[in-house]
Amino acid sequence: MGYWMRGVDLKRPEFSETEADEPELSEEEAYPALPDNEYGWEKLYAERMAMAYARKYDIKVRLARFQNCYGPEGTWRGGREKAPAALCRKIAEAEDGGEIEVWGDGTAMRAYTYIDDTVEGIFLLMHSELENGVNIERQEYVSVHELVKTIADVAGKDIKIKHVKGPGGVQARNFTIDRIGSLGWKSKYSLREGIALTYLWVKSQVEKARKRKK
Repeated sequence: MGYWMRGVDLKRPEFSETEADEPELSEEEAYPALPDNEYGWEKLYAERMAMAYARKYDIKVRLARFQNCYGPEGTWRGGREKAPAALCRKIAEAEDGGEIEVWGDGTAMRAYTYIDDTVEGIFLLMHSELENGVNIERQEYVSVHELVKTIADVAGKDIKIKHVKGPGGVQARNFTIDRIGSLGWKSKYSLREGIALTYLWVKSQVEKARKRKK
């Protein structure tokens, strides 16, 4: 999710980004929080609301913090899709040797978690006694350029990148997974394995959409 950055004001120039080699952030470092936009505040408020219900009504609450979950059957077009699905779509639509547009300079670092790993993490968390936020993430950090290359390799295409202006977010988001790891959780799908499964599905959707237009 990456909606906190060490409790600093990200609108201040000196704190506009984090670096790729910064220490990983633990769940506890969400507070004191100062998210960089309303999206981040929404997530933190939802957590606090769930915790308040737990106290008032004596119910069990588990808080999972997902890090860039992706996979087949997800949103792949329309502007709400995550980077892996969007890039899979663009590359599926492009010809071999073609060009796709990418927001920013392509150096931003992220970790992406395949849906099956995420679901297993949720299952373990819901059957545990862990309280407060729990990060669920595959710790395989790649740049946007590397993500594009991985998808292009899976697709068997030579793809060129055209950089365009667009929201890029912070430069890097690194998180610990000690809490979910204490339950025996470990990511099973490498980025390439997850992308291979995701690309095939997105490609099939692109082909279906083309047929409907004919």
